[in-house]
Amino acid sequence: MPAHTAHLSATGFEPQPKPIAIGLALALSMGSFAASAADADLTLKPVVVTGSRVEAQSFDLPYSVDVIDARSIGEAQLKVNVSESLAAVPGLVVQNRQNYAQDLQISSRGFGARAAFGVRGIKLITDGIPASTPDGQGQAATFNLDTAERIEVLRGPFSTVYGAGSGGVIQLFSREGSGAPSIKAGVLGGSWGTTKYELEAQGEKDGVGYLVNGSRFDTDGFRHHSAASRDQSFAKITLRPDQDSKLNFIAATLHQADTQDPQGITWDTFQVDRRAVESAATDYNVRKNIDNVQGGMNYERRIGAGTLQLSAYVGRRSVLQYQSIPTFVQNIVTRPGQAGGVIDFEREFHGLSARWIHTLAALGGELTLTGGVDYDRSRDDRQGYENFLGSATAPTVIGVRGNLRRDEIDTVTSLDPYLQASWKRGKWGLQAGLRHSHVETEVDDRYLANGDDSGSVSFNKTTPAVGVTYELNPALNLYASAARGYETPTLGEMAYSAGGTGFNLGLKPSTSTQYEFGAKAFVGDYTRLNVAVFQINTDDEIVSAGATGGRTYYTNAASTLRQGLEVAVDSEFSQRWRGKFAFTHMRAVYDASDSGIDDGKRLPAIPATSVYGELAWQPLQGLSTALEAVYRSRVFVNDANDEQVAPSYTLFNLRVAATQTQGPWQFQQMLRLDNLFDRTYVGSVIVNDSNGKFYEPGPGFSAYAGVSARYSF
Repeated sequence: MPAHTAHLSATGFEPQPKPIAIGLALALSMGSFAASAADADLTLKPVVVTGSRVEAQSFDLPYSVDVIDARSIGEAQLKVNVSESLAAVPGLVVQNRQNYAQDLQISSRGFGARAAFGVRGIKLITDGIPASTPDGQGQAATFNLDTAERIEVLRGPFSTVYGAGSGGVIQLFSREGSGAPSIKAGVLGGSWGTTKYELEAQGEKDGVGYLVNGSRFDTDGFRHHSAASRDQSFAKITLRPDQDSKLNFIAATLHQADTQDPQGITWDTFQVDRRAVESAATDYNVRKNIDNVQGGMNYERRIGAGTLQLSAYVGRRSVLQYQSIPTFVQNIVTRPGQAGGVIDFEREFHGLSARWIHTLAALGGELTLTGGVDYDRSRDDRQGYENFLGSATAPTVIGVRGNLRRDEIDTVTSLDPYLQASWKRGKWGLQAGLRHSHVETEVDDRYLANGDDSGSVSFNKTTPAVGVTYELNPALNLYASAARGYETPTLGEMAYSAGGTGFNLGLKPSTSTQYEFGAKAFVGDYTRLNVAVFQINTDDEIVSAGATGGRTYYTNAASTLRQGLEVAVDSEFSQRWRGKFAFTHMRAVYDASDSGIDDGKRLPAIPATSVYGELAWQPLQGLSTALEAVYRSRVFVNDANDEQVAPSYTLFNLRVAATQTQGPWQFQQMLRLDNLFDRTYVGSVIVNDSNGKFYEPGPGFSAYAGVSARYSF
């Protein structure tokens, strides 16, 4: 999707409900202290494009969409993981696994919670370039937070207008170069051997805007065997051929070499040492190399009452991953279909999108019509190798690349035309969308020693969405929305059948029916309140069915049910004080299951209650500080709910940011203290791990400090 410009202004083992009460009291106090000034629209009533694809105030839309502005992204943050920025979004659970080999764990109203690696079930987009493959597997590590202008987060029914696997949408928009040319240098460091260096140049010259950024991040990791380094670069050129058009060229790279994978640990190990790893991780030196290069362009032109938007992108991703699959399960005699313990693939991806947006008078109101088509394709040249030398029963060396056991070309293509309409008349507003999604997966098996696993499967689904808003008064909007959605299985989920061999082409997509009802209100001039209730009924939910030979295979459960409540409060209740509060409560259970999972069992990795509270103080211009509180209730780790749950936890964080300007110079400093009371907690879980290594511990007390300087010419 083309980029648009919008101007926007821990833990113990027992449940700890006290932060919830504190947060609720904070939310109530925000309303009572609302100020009477009237310049908060830029932050409390932001303009968004996610969902409707046209600029609109989030207050007027019949669904839940939140904006994280540049201040929230950058203020006293490391700007390494998007988990830093999204804590205040209700309905969203973003966990930093402390494992840069497997990326973040993100779920939106439960979608994506089962992902063992990467981001699943949530559409990731950055400057019009999908960070999710056509089959729905995403990589949040490609987000460059150093260049972000804002992040928009869409939840609920209207996520389905973004196609298969869109249980939510997270979209990052980078800054455009503007103003006087400037250069910036920054450095930060802190706990666990963490350092980050950044260089940037940006500005506008002769009508051409430019932004160039590069950074280097290193960490030893909180846990043993979790060291990582990340090199990122980003460049954006903005041209305005005439007053009616704009053209952006974007390029980005990501490089991670020898990223160590600490994996999960058992409950017994966690109780002894939260920084520990199981011996398999070090014995096999489990690690991952990632290289990602991509580029794209966005073009927008106004033509009369309409707007034409075009996007194109192309890229390449290379991954080399060494796993800890035991050598004996790779025995080619007893398991000829086993694909080895080393994954090596080269992915080429590209895509195009085009849309026409037209506004006209109709039915006594204003009607905006949007029609478009998205085309995306990824092609993996994938090999699998044994992770040892010698024989499987008597290896001479482990943790290295050995004999070839898999060789195939995996191709996923999607072609999705869609129509959307937005109509406004008086107090009423109507949004509607219809998308037809076609996803085709093809496997060309070139390793024929164990038979031919080639095959293909295609999925087709038309998904409607509709929403209505009613302005009860200028400070209160009521809304309702509903949609049908579906989620195709990923290549990783189809890669193995029961028995651990052969492609699982019988795995079906899951389908969902979603409902949302809510209210958006202003309390005074400086306090925004959002409340939403939702229900999601899913058929053929894709779940882990077991593991054989070190490989997990999947099946379809009959149905699941998710019901929840979300509350968000954002208040600038004086010139010096600001508060945020986000509360989510969700019941997520298996419902009428015929896959061997009992009715009423909780869906794993989904906390019933999540709370975020923040109180920020700006004692003087250029200096701010904030206290953050995060609460997560316990989560189950497997479908049967019969293993040790990951306990609830509460964390407190403190941040301080300062800025000074002297002539052409701007200096910034930051200090961040996470997990102030050094609580021991499980930060995320690996769902249905066959070896009982479900638990990924979160870091203890951590301190980070950084400085930067910018010079404007």
